[in-house]
Amino acid sequence: MKTPYAILEVAEQATDGEIKQAYLQKVKQFPPDHYHQQFQQIHQAYQAIKDTSSRTKTALFTVQEADFNALLDHAFSFGAAAAISADQIEKLLRASIDENLFKIELPDTLKTL
Repeated sequence: MKTPYAILEVAEQATDGEIKQAYLQKVKQFPPDHYHQQFQQIHQAYQAIKDTSSRTKTALFTVQEADFNALLDHAFSFGAAAAISADQIEKLLRASIDENLFKIELPDTLKTL
């Protein structure tokens, strides 16, 4: 599965402006009226990484490792430290063990971002 960065062909360290520029170029390349499926993928990728808050949320929920420290490091590399606390991340991870609890905790955590 391609990452949003790979879909838009930008580096993970790209600025908001660079990401928007890449998105607009992709939209020109794959206009929605002719390339509906590709456009949907491009649009979803842009929504996932268009700003710091979006990149933080994406980083939190796309890390492949189950290692808590790796998850924190990955999330903080996208500026998560300013948007979400380690306690909130830990609470979400612990809740994710129980799917019902996770469904309750996720919306509450995302409201704080």
